[in-house]
Amino acid sequence: MIDITDTQKIGVGLAGFGMTFLFLGVLLLFDKGLLAIGNILFISGLACVIGLQRTFFFFFQRHKVKASVAFFGGIIIVLAGWPMIGMVAEIYGFLLLFRGFLPAAVNFMRMVPVLGTLLSLPVIRGLVDRIAGDNGRNMGDHLA
Repeated sequence: MIDITDTQKIGVGLAGFGMTFLFLGVLLLFDKGLLAIGNILFISGLACVIGLQRTFFFFFQRHKVKASVAFFGGIIIVLAGWPMIGMVAEIYGFLLLFRGFLPAAVNFMRMVPVLGTLLSLPVIRGLVDRIAGDNGRNMGDHLA
């Protein structure tokens, strides 16, 4: 079993609160304050979970420069007062940064009872498959 340190537990909480604040910021018509707090909490949570050095190397690898510039540029744009444009840039950067992880995350979410049913709806399935880079393969296809 994997031992999780207290710092990693705090990091998961910070990242979770960050995602919650980001969701509320978008839900409340791109509230600049909530989006800024969500970004700060998410980045600090990620740093706590994987460590400061790994976080730095994750964002500043040569092949991830474009994605990191889009992500951090989006944060700066949000803080400057244009939350909708900033969030578009952040989402683009986020998808580029985490595209290697997205298929695994989507397959995990498809196994969650209610969420899996929602993700199996025809329109949503096509969109999620395209975002995750999934070619119609998921963990449930071998059962059919």
